[in-house]
Amino acid sequence: MAEDRDAWLAQVREEALEPELPICDPHHHFWDREGDRYLLDELLEDTATREGPTAHNIVSTVFVQCRSMYRESGPEQLKPVGETEFVQGIAAQSASGQYGPTAVAAGIVGHADLTLGAAVDEVLEAQLAASPNRFRGIRHSTVWDPDLETFGRRSTTQGLMADSRFREGFRRLAHYDLTFDAWHYHHQLPELAELARAVPEVTIVLCHVGGPLGIGPYRREEVFEGWKQDIETVAQCPNVVVKLGGLSMTICGFEWHTREAPPSSNDLAEATAPYFLHCIEQFGPERCMFESNFPVDKASCSYGVLWNSFKRVASGFSSDEKAALFHDTATRIYRI
Repeated sequence: MAEDRDAWLAQVREEALEPELPICDPHHHFWDREGDRYLLDELLEDTATREGPTAHNIVSTVFVQCRSMYRESGPEQLKPVGETEFVQGIAAQSASGQYGPTAVAAGIVGHADLTLGAAVDEVLEAQLAASPNRFRGIRHSTVWDPDLETFGRRSTTQGLMADSRFREGFRRLAHYDLTFDAWHYHHQLPELAELARAVPEVTIVLCHVGGPLGIGPYRREEVFEGWKQDIETVAQCPNVVVKLGGLSMTICGFEWHTREAPPSSNDLAEATAPYFLHCIEQFGPERCMFESNFPVDKASCSYGVLWNSFKRVASGFSSDEKAALFHDTATRIYRI
């Protein structure tokens, strides 16, 4: 129950560190599912941008595809356009100024089935028509693992990023100046590097530091060393940028969600710093952006505590580097 989760999270409250630092949150979702609603009011409650000592300076956000509000009828390939129409409405609510200073969903990342090949143009044009001022990119999940379906995780086709039809559709993103948000698991990072080298004209945004797993057959300590090497390979592709976040998902195996009380920002920073600092070292701040991945990461921590943890991780960087990590990289890539 959402109420139980909120009560659990409320056990740990922290004042915002560096509360004036401008933040663009480049990755969150909206949905209205049975017993699980996360819309504008819920996001604003989490960000607390209106007032209060726990509030961070969230100046803008980017919505990312989550199979929400797809059209019920019509051509199958156009059903994801319903999600963009839905979020465009929320963005218009926010733009009215009645809901506080944050420009919510100032950028929108939707979905199109890239295995349509060149025929994906129809979908991309429909998405841009649904949100001509905010639509910025496509996320087509390529997650695949032989074991994780046992744990109820949605999986796609093995080797999808190398599929000729997928790559044909992928290339069309450059024609429309759209980015590609990449969501997959850590062992698929070499596949992403191959895709990035094959189609250098498309900007790829690597979600959740490449999806390091820590459940089922995967042990975090064993995964980490291989993940580090693969991140170094991906970082050599200049058309790839990376989102620093997502490690509070339960699939990462830190098991914060099982504790009697949620983690503090110190707890989070200590555990996640090796991942984030390695990415920053390899990509540089100008190709990195911190992300909330809310409400998915809300399974483990509150919004304010999460951003405090990011600020702790970035405490040793210069003002210009912090500006890139928390705001400028995201607004440049998503053209906000």
